[in-house]
Amino acid sequence: VAGQPLLFHHLMRAARAGFHDLVINLAYRGAAIRAAVGDGQAFGLTVRYSDEGEHALETGGGIARALPLLGPDPFIVLNGDVWTDYPLERLALPEGDLAQLILVDNPAHHLRGDFHLDAAGRVHPDGAPLLTFAGLGVYHPALFAGAPDGAFPLAPLLRTAMDAGRVSGAHERGPWVDVGTPERLTALELLKKKKKSR
Repeated sequence: VAGQPLLFHHLMRAARAGFHDLVINLAYRGAAIRAAVGDGQAFGLTVRYSDEGEHALETGGGIARALPLLGPDPFIVLNGDVWTDYPLERLALPEGDLAQLILVDNPAHHLRGDFHLDAAGRVHPDGAPLLTFAGLGVYHPALFAGAPDGAFPLAPLLRTAMDAGRVSGAHERGPWVDVGTPERLTALELLKKKKKSR
């Protein structure tokens, strides 16, 4: 994207937002990612790695595997295959919550959406309208208490926490792209060029 790996954009944004310590989950082409990023000093960061092995552990399993590196406090997770301008420094977990999710308008490839955000800023598994989870959130390690070993999705843990009233959220209306296909990568390139020309 704009001449650099998408991951580099995430690392630079994290550093600009005042973050210092990052953990990168590795699976597919993990050795290449480790070689490109190193210890993170080139980005003004300290980067450590959580290796998921030959087969990715899905979002839930990957986060659970990384917990020993993340410590006892809430932490931010940004999916490596999304683009957003959301200010990372705005993310904060309200007292008593297990998660805070950033939600976006439903893209053409995911019109059904994921979760409902009410007027009080609480996130629910059902309701109208549904918004799409942006792949950006803050989590408390307690969200993963009792989680199984191995691969598992994050959504069931989030839905359980929502049912307990312990998930907050925000609706981000700025640029967001799920870079999951060559066509969406092209769309992101066009978005970056348009922003640069302004």
